[in-house]
Amino acid sequence: MIIRSFCILSRHQMQESFSRSSVSCLINTDQQSQLERSVAEDKKNNPCWQVTQQLHYHIEKTMAERFQKEMRNKLTGVRPILSPGAPLSKVAAHVTGVSATKSPIAESTWSSRGFLGERIRAWEGQRGLSFLQNMELRGGELLVPTAGLYYIYAQTYFKIPSTGDTEAETKEETGETKEEEGALLVQYIYKKMSSYTVPILLMKSSRSACWPRGQEPGLFSLHQAGTAFLQPADRLFITVSNASAMETDGRASYFGAFLVG
Repeated sequence: MIIRSFCILSRHQMQESFSRSSVSCLINTDQQSQLERSVAEDKKNNPCWQVTQQLHYHIEKTMAERFQKEMRNKLTGVRPILSPGAPLSKVAAHVTGVSATKSPIAESTWSSRGFLGERIRAWEGQRGLSFLQNMELRGGELLVPTAGLYYIYAQTYFKIPSTGDTEAETKEETGETKEEEGALLVQYIYKKMSSYTVPILLMKSSRSACWPRGQEPGLFSLHQAGTAFLQPADRLFITVSNASAMETDGRASYFGAFLVG
């Protein structure tokens, strides 16, 4: 029993001595300078040299692993801190204007379906600049596949016909001094939910356009964008106040959305 206690005490004393000597190697500058002047063989047999070498090795290894990880993240485009859970799937759509077979029915006031303006049903989703990625285009509506925060945007381009100088001069000669006539251009972005019959207005944009004089028509555009939280099976669609004056060039009139979070 006495021998066992003596062995345990000796082991504790040796551990404390080694710990103190290791710390002393790191903080004692005199020993560090002596090590630098020592012969190579003496360094290898010196406990302080062994402790400092192991510490340097672990520091270099840790820094090298961290550097490689950061460089790998930069090259692959992965953020260093990723949120838990599965990565977001790519959900996006960009549809462009196309020529409609017939002019839309004017609905400048609330229609029986609960939305303002004339609904734009003719959009291209496959050719040209348009694309659909994990989204569907049905009857001029973008179908939302998954819940999340979406960035929604739309632009519509209008060509307002000219009144002509002759018509304006005739009005002045006959004494008709009415105020300058113009057109109110409005663009609406609606969300339609399966659980609610009336479409919900997400955003709108408007401007007043004076009737152009001369031979050239007036060109005007409306653009708007914003974010909205959408649920699966929600539908997005566009209405405008003057669909008959809307230009259907895919580079001028377009509509889209993509998942951001």
